[in-house]
Amino acid sequence: MRLYLIGFMGSGKSHVGKALAKKMQLQFVDLDDLIVSTANAPISSIFSEKGEEYFRQLEQRCLKETLHLQNTIVATGGGTPCFYDNMNWINQHGFSLFLDVAPSILIQRLEKEMEKRPLLAKLSKEEMSRFIHQKLEDRRSFYERAHIVYNQNTGTQTVVKDLNYYFLNIIGH
Repeated sequence: MRLYLIGFMGSGKSHVGKALAKKMQLQFVDLDDLIVSTANAPISSIFSEKGEEYFRQLEQRCLKETLHLQNTIVATGGGTPCFYDNMNWINQHGFSLFLDVAPSILIQRLEKEMEKRPLLAKLSKEEMSRFIHQKLEDRRSFYERAHIVYNQNTGTQTVVKDLNYYFLNIIGH
């Protein structure tokens, strides 16, 4: 089983993914960490030095390298499903789950780490709010193609409990 967690930045893909992998006794891979390891550079440097197009190509290559992984939860980047044929590829080669989080919660979470996010780093808080609303609207059609859409506006423990129940009892893993 390969489970791909998708959703906007700040939706909790890495946090939920790690906790769920531990609970389900699966491996966990963060696609951003795989990209950083492959490029031997932080994502912010890749964006600033080589541009978003280069980053998206590298991201797709790293995504496709997850094909050999079994019994793994993969946290994708927020834009991963929205470029090239990535969402189709994810759905063909694994099970996808969209962590759907309200914009107000995303804004609250992301305000604390704007400098770590290349797409947010140079924005004011007001610009960040507009950016999140617009990008989320632009990306929603990709995200909603996931096998499961989970409204994740509760605490992480509830999410992990719900998803663990689903995967153990519905899918049978």
